[in-house]
Amino acid sequence: MAFAYLPMIELPFDQRIPIGTLLVGFIFVIRDYAQREIGSRVYAAMLIGVVLSYIMADPFVAMASAVAFGVSELIDAIVYTYTKRPMRERVLISSAASTPIDSTIFLLVLGFFDWIGLVVMVVVKMLGAVIVWKIAK
Repeated sequence: MAFAYLPMIELPFDQRIPIGTLLVGFIFVIRDYAQREIGSRVYAAMLIGVVLSYIMADPFVAMASAVAFGVSELIDAIVYTYTKRPMRERVLISSAASTPIDSTIFLLVLGFFDWIGLVVMVVVKMLGAVIVWKIAK
């Protein structure tokens, strides 16, 4: 819904990104913490998230959002699970693996892929992970 109904943020180089991009970065981090608390039951929550993403999004972005969310969240969860590092490092590593994939899939499915847009979206999404990495112990 954030991608369909909230305004775009104007950036340099004729780029615009949805406000929802900021939220996605934090969702990856929240999923990591949820997995730490509830273990593999997080996969059921992820599936519900994919379905809700599809149902609630505008038809134009529904498929792109659901596919990008599903694939990237699964990658995030796998990397988080098998990276035996301290929590703050796992958050950063799993987000670094999943955010470029999320942005790439989303932009490709929508037919709006360009390299500058991809870099901007990845950097914005990584902000959440970097904030957690800086403050977590």
